[in-house]
Amino acid sequence: MKSIFKYICAGAIFFLMPACGDFGDLNQNPNEPTFVGTQTLLTSAQREVASVVGSAEGILYVQQMSEITYTENSRYGAVINDFNGWYSGPLENLEQIIELNSNEDTKGSVLSGGSNNNQIGVARIMKAYYFAHMVERWGPVPLSNALKGAANLAPSYDDEATIFATLFKELKEGAAQLDGGFITGDILLGGDTNEWKKFANTIRANLAMRISDVDDATAKSEFNSAVSGGIFSETFSYNYLGEAANENPWFARFRTRTDYAISNVFVDFLTNTNDPRLNSFADPAASTGTIQGMPYGLENSEYLPTDVSFPNSTYIRAQDSDIPIFSSAQIHFLHSEAAARGWTSGNAEAHYNAAIAASMNQWGITDGDAIAAFIAQDGVKYDASNWKKSIGVQKWVALYTQGYEAWAEWRRLDFPKLQVAEGPLNPSEAIPLRHMYPTSEATLNAENYNAALSKIGGTDTDGARLYWDKF
Repeated sequence: MKSIFKYICAGAIFFLMPACGDFGDLNQNPNEPTFVGTQTLLTSAQREVASVVGSAEGILYVQQMSEITYTENSRYGAVINDFNGWYSGPLENLEQIIELNSNEDTKGSVLSGGSNNNQIGVARIMKAYYFAHMVERWGPVPLSNALKGAANLAPSYDDEATIFATLFKELKEGAAQLDGGFITGDILLGGDTNEWKKFANTIRANLAMRISDVDDATAKSEFNSAVSGGIFSETFSYNYLGEAANENPWFARFRTRTDYAISNVFVDFLTNTNDPRLNSFADPAASTGTIQGMPYGLENSEYLPTDVSFPNSTYIRAQDSDIPIFSSAQIHFLHSEAAARGWTSGNAEAHYNAAIAASMNQWGITDGDAIAAFIAQDGVKYDASNWKKSIGVQKWVALYTQGYEAWAEWRRLDFPKLQVAEGPLNPSEAIPLRHMYPTSEATLNAENYNAALSKIGGTDTDGARLYWDKF
């Protein structure tokens, strides 16, 4: 969804910049409340979507890419992750939007951002998006008692089942709250409330599939309800800009270091299936003129950047290359799996084939005959007797660059089968199954931290399977 809102984002970024000097209180009316405009709060909160879709971490975990020289992250050396920035950043901004639009003293003063209901509805949907990201990385996290400010500096952690139930509720109620008017400051969907309803329903359908192995009844009900309400069919992307203020993170990474290459695991798989997407996924190595995968997760790497293939310079590393939030391929895979599970009367194989075709189109491959020939191959064509493998493997390919989503689906579907990196640096010495809590929680929020650990087996380890991640 490329649009003029790239330019709105650039303007919003200007207004987020700090002032150059201190002009005191000359223009402040002491009789009126002072607050940041809700449009600015929304824009700021939405910009953090780039941190979700643009991260390299999940891409390394699922071995689509590898590091060339400094291989610590490929060997899981950063599994302790701090979640506090999500609370003090986008979630706090969204909570302020809800408060300003709910408080009788301020709700009439923020209508330039849209109706109170629209602003609250969008903020609830965005909060659910971020909390979904967090629960899928850490497991139990503070939700119901979070964002209380000084009133509660040591919030309790909600268990994962409760978080999923809360997110389903927030997404449904947030979408229902939208009244069809405008929303300003919206750099994702241009203030279109109909598209916001689709976004909410798409998140809900994806979350429903996430819990499909542990609560089939709820998952089926939520999925079908979301689909009947309308979900995305076309790819919905985060639009980066051709300027440093909001540029594609892969472009930024390669500005100073050439330390990422497509992995040999990924290249070998794509080569063995004659996958035409390979040439769109990576550039030829400078020294050979052919695509060369970087051996994954080496403990001691002696490879030079010129010997291996960087991520593609057109589709991935251009300064304004978009990254999907939800791709058309993802949506078809959801429909395929729902049919395979017996939730719908749809054709699982037809949606599987459509998912692969949509992924091909996303990466610039439009030859229908070539796509059909690829899908018809042994090892690619849909296998109804082992649909988890068929969907899991091809979804892994289609989610290239969507690292956190690829990591979540690899954990849930257990395909493809991947080998652990050399000399793993994490406690489990295996491919991480979750992120560990920030070390500050053990001292600053010890009682609730220990209660959270009891929900995941008693130990803060990256090897604990999360609620929805079953064998």
